[in-house]
Order: sequence, then structure tokens, then C-alpha cells
Amino acid sequence: MVSSTSSLPSGPRGGPKHLNSSGCIIKSVPGRGRGVYAERFIPRGTVIEISPVLLFQKDEYENYGKHTVLDHYTFVWPENRMALALGLGSLFNHADPPNVSFSLDPPTESIKYTTVHDIQPGQELCIFYGHKIWFTPSEGMNTPERPVTPEDGWGGLGLIEAADTMGVAEEGVMEAVPRNPYEGGDPDDTINEEDLPFTRFKPIPEEEALESIRTVEAWVVDVPDPKHLGPLIKWIKQAKLESPDVAHLKRIRKDLTTKSTTLLLSLASTPPSDSPSVASAPLERPPLPDHLDLPEPYRAAVPASSALTTLSLELKNTIWPTMFTPKRKDEIEPWTRGQARWAWDAMRAAVAEAHSATALGEKPIAAHIAVSYKHSDDDLEGESISFTAHDTRTSTAHPLRHAAINVIRKLADYQASKYPAAPKSYLPIPGPSSDPASPTSTPPSTTVTPALAEPTQADPLAQNGTHYLLTNQTVFLTHEPCIMCSMALLHSRVKEVFYLYPMPKTGGCGSLTCLPQLKGVNHRFGIARWDAGSGVGGDEGVLRVGEEIDA
Repeated sequence: MVSSTSSLPSGPRGGPKHLNSSGCIIKSVPGRGRGVYAERFIPRGTVIEISPVLLFQKDEYENYGKHTVLDHYTFVWPENRMALALGLGSLFNHADPPNVSFSLDPPTESIKYTTVHDIQPGQELCIFYGHKIWFTPSEGMNTPERPVTPEDGWGGLGLIEAADTMGVAEEGVMEAVPRNPYEGGDPDDTINEEDLPFTRFKPIPEEEALESIRTVEAWVVDVPDPKHLGPLIKWIKQAKLESPDVAHLKRIRKDLTTKSTTLLLSLASTPPSDSPSVASAPLERPPLPDHLDLPEPYRAAVPASSALTTLSLELKNTIWPTMFTPKRKDEIEPWTRGQARWAWDAMRAAVAEAHSATALGEKPIAAHIAVSYKHSDDDLEGESISFTAHDTRTSTAHPLRHAAINVIRKLADYQASKYPAAPKSYLPIPGPSSDPASPTSTPPSTTVTPALAEPTQADPLAQNGTHYLLTNQTVFLTHEPCIMCSMALLHSRVKEVFYLYPMPKTGGCGSLTCLPQLKGVNHRFGIARWDAGSGVGGDEGVLRVGEEIDA
């Protein structure tokens, strides 16, 4: 049977009318291969297809899949897996600008394709593969390299080749080859810091300036006679004043200039809370032993924490003798090849989402919560799902729909669906009096108030107290988050933040300010700036936004 268009060698060759409700057909064009074409008018915003994907584990694909015809159609998926798009998903050709956008949905293992322009009958439907991918011509053709990103616009949908139904490429058809420089090799090999695709901000040593030292008030007393120190230390133990709140401080301060001795008794107020809304409360002065005839205790400022560096120790000792507890966890740890590969793929996912946002008319700003890197099979995996979102301020006409806020909301919605809210019990509120003998007796009130039930065994978040959304999670963003988004990340207890483009006028992670380093914040997180020249950043002209934009 001959198709109705077979007599037109210069036009698309007719294809079977695959079952779909969007009015599309698969046809072949000489020199371009197969593609998806419209049979009828398709308006802007039409969902062409939600394509399921078939996933391969990395080792399974390396050992078997890549040696078959599947290698022409597979693409990189989060968690270092390879995916085969089913349905129309593997057949869209590249165009810049595209007329079809896509969005990855890892939780449902699918990709949604939506038209961004009106499509006329006979017009090809194309997506944007991205920039800085190296295209290799089929059959050894000498075609110049075209710069396209390793994040080929598909969120890692690389290794795509338009071929005929037998897997033989048409003349001039190109194969997109992803370029993750950390692919292969021993994942446990250490990568030199200068060879990483990003620059990590070295944590600022805490309290290494006198004005930055945090203090709290304490009750102290001058001891004129040094012979009284022994009985006083014994009395402190008996009075149970050896609280962990003062364990970072030494009990005795000696002033070599005045030859005076001062003893620390207890804190004069409760220690600073992790919650900024909870203020310190004053504490009563402890009563002193009467037989020692000591002067009245008084308040004095003392360091709120131990010294982490020698410089900090020197400064804190000028206020009150302090313990030295160097903290290693703030030191920059070496990264392995496996970690670098994981981070590369995660940043590629963010870049792809930003390109997709551009096709939808949104700001090209995106965020990606990566699956936590698993160093070994013994590591706790936590959530095994990644989340990606882009800025939606334009479409929602809402000024707070930033990419970081949207991706945190996605994670929150997922956890809410996974761990439903605990059932509520209702407790009656009694009336003013239910005593029949009372002259003002009134019937008991029937008003009820909701009281949360105890956490159930089915809810590990409540059970373990890990109620913060981003604990041990890493977030990759195309742009440095603004102060609002940086605070949202901080409040969610994010572990690390990677961003591609700094925002000098609005950024809250090192540009306008560095939020996790501010005095008084109750959480610190790591920050790294991705190298825009590393090949993962896509088209800088597309992704760049005005410096005044709050990203």
C-alpha cells in the first residue's frame, strides 16, 4: 500500500496513523528522519502526550542496552539511570525556537509535552534540545560541530538519533552525545578541587571578629580570698549548678592586672533558642553560702558557645575564659568522581527545566532537589525521588512564585500525600464552672477544639522528629536565590545549595548578602557556584536575567 504523499519525494513520507487524540502523525523527511507532524490545527497549550518512560539501571544499560538499537533513543534520567521514552516522546526533532515544551515528572516516570504556539496542519512539532551538545553526523559525514548544551533540553535526554523504523539513520541525521566529563572511571576516586565544575565557598570561620562574638548574660561573683574557691566549687556541685549550658566556659577568671578572681555561678538568662520567635528568659540569682561572706553576685556577658578556632579562642578569652573545641565538620571535604557525576546530572536537570520555562513564556529560572548521593549500599537513601520546578510568576501573576519556593512546595505536597496528617481528636472545653453548688453554675460547654493525636508508627517524619523538608538535601538552581528564597531554604534546613548564575543585586547566597553566615541565624548550609563555562549552563543569552530580578 502506497501512502498518499509517497509521490512527493521532497516532502514528508506518509506514516501510519498512530492512535492519539492530539491530531499528530509520524512522517519521514529525507535528510531529517522521522518526525511528528500535525494533521489538523492544534491550539497553543494543548497537551500532545504524556509519555511514560522505560527505565534502565546504569549498569544494566552499560552492559546490554547501549549495544542495541535502543542506544539511538535513550536519554539520561535522574539517579544515573537511562530512559526510553515510549509513544511520541522519542520522535520529536530539535528546533530553536521550539513549538513544543516538555516537563519531566520523575515521580510518575513520565514526560509531558505541551504546545507553546498554535500548530498549523502539516507543520512539524519540535522541541528544544538545548545548546553546546556535540552533534556527530551519521555515516561519517563531515558536518561542523554545533555547540549545544550537554543538558540537551530534555533534562538529560541525550543520545537521541532520528532514524528509520529499522534503526538506520537517514543521511545527515545527527546524534546528540552528552558530555558529562565525570562519566566512567572509579566513582570513589577523589577529584582535585580545581577540577570540579564549581567553586565551593569556604565556610567563614565563626566569631573571628570581636563584634561577631555572641554572648549571653551570666551570674558571677568576685572572690576576694582565693581560699574560698575550693569550698565554692564544691558548693556549685552540691547546688547542681554544673549545667550543660555553661560547659563551654571555665569557672574561674583571673585578672592578672587587678589580681582579682571571679567565679562563674550560672546563666542569668536561658540560652538563645533555635527559634528567633522565642526570647531568652531571665533566671534568678543563685543564693550564695552565708558563711563565706562574699560580695553580691552581678551580671556579666560571657560567650554563648565554645571557640572553634584559635583566633576565636583568643577573642573570647578576653570576655571570659572559654573552652576550645575545633569543629571539623565545617572544613571542605574532598569530592569523588561519583559525587561530581551526580552533581553534574542534577545541574543539567535544573538547566533543562529553565529552558522549558522559557518555551512556556516564564522566566528562565529553575530549581532541582536531587536525590541524595549514596556513597555506598549501607547509606540511608531517604527520599528516592527528585523534584524540579521553574519560576511561575508570569503565568500565575503572583510575585512570590519563585523557582525555589515552587520546588519546596512540590516536595511538601509529595510528603503530605505520602504521610497523611495525623487524625485529630476533639477535646471538650469545660464551661466556667460545672459545680451544681456554685451560684454561677452554667451547663458544661460543648465547644470543641482540635488536638493533634500522637504521631503514629506509620509516620516516620513525626516519629523521628525530622519535620524539616530539606534535611540532608541538596538543591541545584540556575540562579542564585534571592533573600526570600534563601531564607526558605534555610528554614527548611537544606544541606547544600549550588547555583549557576550569581545575582549581584538580589542574591542571598553570597552576592547581596550571605544569609547562612549572618549572625543569629539558626542553621548553616554549604554554598557552591557552578562554573558557567563548564558546558552544563546552556545558552547564557537565554538563561540570563536582569540583575535586579529576585530569583
